[in-house]
Order: sequence, then structure tokens, then C-alpha cells
Amino acid sequence: MPRIGLVLGAGGAVGHAYHAGVLAGIEQATGWDPRRAELLVGTSAGSIVAALLRAGWSAPDLAKGSLREQLSPAGAALLAKTGARQPLETPGPQHLDVAGGPSAAGLLLRPWRIRPGVLAAALLPAGKVPTEAIGGAIRALYGTAWAERPTWVCATRLEDGKLVAFGRQGAPPASLAEAVAASCAIPAYFRPVLIGGRRYVDGGTHSVTNADLVAGLGLDLVIVSCPMGGTRDAISAGLDLPLRAGVRTRLAREIAQVRRQGTPVLTLQPTRAERRAMGNNPMNPRVGRAVTAATLESTLARLGDPDVEERLAALA
Repeated sequence: MPRIGLVLGAGGAVGHAYHAGVLAGIEQATGWDPRRAELLVGTSAGSIVAALLRAGWSAPDLAKGSLREQLSPAGAALLAKTGARQPLETPGPQHLDVAGGPSAAGLLLRPWRIRPGVLAAALLPAGKVPTEAIGGAIRALYGTAWAERPTWVCATRLEDGKLVAFGRQGAPPASLAEAVAASCAIPAYFRPVLIGGRRYVDGGTHSVTNADLVAGLGLDLVIVSCPMGGTRDAISAGLDLPLRAGVRTRLAREIAQVRRQGTPVLTLQPTRAERRAMGNNPMNPRVGRAVTAATLESTLARLGDPDVEERLAALA
């Protein structure tokens, strides 16, 4: 069996819809089931999708949920277990805490060693919105356990800005529900999540993909789904915000590190059509249907490109 790594990046509610289109497109084009991935690495929105896949949710059902189509019986049963209305349901940010964040003090002693996103997370006021709506849905599927197959959930430890991949050897113990809640704790919106006496926030503050974690693992292929990136045609259309340019640059460095270790990488980032469907609010659930439809179409087109055939051979 080929050893495939699947990296699912941050992106809010819109990112969920993007992942659904990417994964459904991959399965439709190649027959490879993303649930069979040797390793899943999820950050923020990607951590929720990773947990759903490991719980048995199929890629077609993820897409159907976003497209508001009827789920399979197995998908409907899993959905009923979570109590959500659809598989990619995520509560949006509602308000901010104006009290300020005390966690910046330690980081400001060494700002040259801290990534800008992490420093910003420490300086922003702590959010008031609890992450229980996210953690509760995952807890309904897993209880206090972890996924049976290798799954890494990325979060940022607020006190020192360090990335923690829960589920990885040597990481602090946590349930999958706790880890996903921490990975999704957007600074200034959601409350930091306390695990083992330490506070954690959105892993996207460190990197929206954290794809370099899979370097040197001997995988046959790594697939990266990055909703917050963008392709060149999106730039030419004026749809690429400065943030996305930075994401794309960082992702290129992470991918280069993986490739230097001898592992081929297939990266999927939003094209012009998907960026238009997404808009500029990653927490807008109303665009999910359009995003998934556009992403499914572009993914099928990308996988039909002769340039990626060699990389796709590992999926056969």
C-alpha cells in the first residue's frame, strides 16, 4: 500500500468548503479514498476535516454536506451523532474581549525569535467565544480518545509561541476534541484552550499548513490542500490579498523542505474561480456551496493535467 500524507490547512468555514471540494475531486479522479491516508496533518479548519475523515466521513459526503445534497446513510448517521446540521458546520466569531492579552509579555522579551502571526496572537486581546461548539461535535464522535490512525493536530502554545502537533510522538497528552478545539481557537475571537495547564490557540498563527512536519517521514506522496493560498491566475485577476501572497511564499518553503527529503508533493491552492467564490471573509458560511462546486471542478481539471500524472501514480 502506498504511504500517502495529507496536509489540510487553515481557512475558516470557507476553508472547510474548499477541503471538501479538493478531497471529493481527488477521490473522483483517482479512486483514492482520503480516509486511507497514512498520516493526516490538520491545522484549524483542516483539523476538523481530518477528525471527520478519521471518524469515517467520506470525501463525497463532505462535499454533499457543503453542497446541501443528501448524504449517504453512513454520513447521515455520523452527522446525527454530532448533533450538527451539516458536516462542515462551524460557529463563526461573534465578539472580542477588550480586556487585553497578558501572554505577550514573555514573547516580547525575544520578538526576533517569534513568527509574526504568533506575536500578533499574543498581542491581540483574548477572545470570549468558547470553542465548545467545535470540541463538542468532535467529542461526540471520539469521546476522550484519539483517532486510531496517525493524525496530527497543530496548535500554538501561547506562552512561548511554540508549535505543538498533538498526536505526534512526544506531544502533550490530549483528547482529539481538545486538540481540534485548540487548533481552531482564532485569537481575539475564541478563548484559548487549556490543555495540561497551558493555553493554546489556532495553529494557523504558526503556519496555515505546517506542511514541513511531514518532511523525512518516507512517505510516497504528500498532498497539501491550502485554502488560504492562491494560484498565479488569481493574482493576475487582482484577487490575491497580501496575506495570501505571504501564505504562498511560506508554503513554497515548506514544500521545498519536504521535497529535499525525497518525497513528491502535490499542492492544491485556490484558482481564480475559487477565489471569486470565496470572497474575503473566511468565516462566511453562505459561500460554502459555491466554493465547493468551484473547487471540485478545478481539482478535477488539475488532476487531469499531464504534469501531475507522475505524482498521482502513488495513489493507484
